[in-house]
Amino acid sequence: MAWISFDVFRSLGFADTQVLKPDDIFRCREDISNADWVLYPEYWQLNALVYGLNARVFPSEASYRLGHNKIEMTRAFEIIAPGHCPQTLILANTPENARRVWHDMLLPFVAKLPKASQGDGVWLIGDRADWERYLQRSDVIYVQEYLPIDRDIRVVVIGDKVLSAYWRLQSEQGFYNNVAKGGLCDHGAVPEAATQLALHLARSLDINHAGFDIAMVGNHPYVLEFNRLFGHHGVEGGGRAVRDAVQAYLLEHSEPTGPNYPSRPPRRLQRVA
Repeated sequence: MAWISFDVFRSLGFADTQVLKPDDIFRCREDISNADWVLYPEYWQLNALVYGLNARVFPSEASYRLGHNKIEMTRAFEIIAPGHCPQTLILANTPENARRVWHDMLLPFVAKLPKASQGDGVWLIGDRADWERYLQRSDVIYVQEYLPIDRDIRVVVIGDKVLSAYWRLQSEQGFYNNVAKGGLCDHGAVPEAATQLALHLARSLDINHAGFDIAMVGNHPYVLEFNRLFGHHGVEGGGRAVRDAVQAYLLEHSEPTGPNYPSRPPRRLQRVA
């Protein structure tokens, strides 16, 4: 077993793991190419690793591609689970489209930036002034209906299994459930419908490291988004539990070794003058 990691904190304590800085991708090409797994690369490294070095990355490529942009994420959700997505409009930010959205959406509604996390880049639009301010922030209009909730559920999926599921209660400032925005964790019972929806999305889309945000309206679950790099605050056992689950998944999906299996020949890089 030989693993390469680009995130010292998320791979803390992993055996036989060489930790590199992101820029070491150019200096350590052969080590990376020969590694069984390349863990937690930065997004800008992905193409070079997957297509240039034929590396096997974790989290999965789909976790990176879909998790990097809420628009692409939402479109994938609408294909896989159309009955479990809030009403969503995604349009170019033009005056005509802005007027159309303002006319079609019921107040209040939610507006988002395509690339943001931890509750940043998300606004509750309650009046025309809110709407005009949002239009100045994004080239793309990305809005969703406002769901009548004061909490949501974070479902943490590692591999194709649920590691943890807990409620996130709304912060004192209202609207936001994110812990980073003051939301509180509650480990009371979580509806199975929420965890099953998260698992369905993860397995269908090959997302193997994510914190899914699921809202319950009555007994019906809606997926809001997922975060590829999620916080460990609400996970029982914290970062250690996440790391243990990741290691178990990586070992389970590594190539078999032992006396009955030939060793894999190293992948040699061809040097180009």
